[in-house]
Amino acid sequence: MALLHRATLHPTKLDLLTTWLPGRPWYQGPTGVEMVSRGAYRFDDPAGEVGIETILVAAGDGPVHQVPLTYRAAPLQDADEWLVGTMEHSALTHAVLSGAGQAEQYFEVDGRREVRPPTMTIDVDGGGDVPEVGVVRRVVDEDDTVIVTDAVELVVVRRPVAGAVGARGATLSGTWDGQSTAVPLAYVRTR
Repeated sequence: MALLHRATLHPTKLDLLTTWLPGRPWYQGPTGVEMVSRGAYRFDDPAGEVGIETILVAAGDGPVHQVPLTYRAAPLQDADEWLVGTMEHSALTHAVLSGAGQAEQYFEVDGRREVRPPTMTIDVDGGGDVPEVGVVRRVVDEDDTVIVTDAVELVVVRRPVAGAVGARGATLSGTWDGQSTAVPLAYVRTR
């Protein structure tokens, strides 16, 4: 469950993504144009240590890009090159392989919870065993980001579109405003 706080953020996540995203090798679209959110989803970390939120954004009429963000109590060691977009692979991997749904988000107002409706719908076809993920052995950050660990290979689809065929395995798919057909967002294969 994700507790959201009513707060003013400066810069905003979209401000950060507007400057960060065009520098990624998998980015396609205009530069110097503000990113617009198309939807987002969250997962709970099974260990309760890391929050993960994935935002789907686009610049102008450019394609939708998927950007996982993590929230941590302390910086992730040896991850300075990923100021925006680092992800705790075990939370996403666990969610896809276990078939877990997205985390419920809510605001606390005057001592009571107000549920925040999701901005997109996700579906996972997992539901199987979740292995110990192990050590990250390799990361390939191209059109899709592939994270290879001791036990799994996680593929994050960076430009999710309908009809895309990608890696096979347990699949996370989603729909959002303007995208009524479910599209693949991530795949997990055990090794």
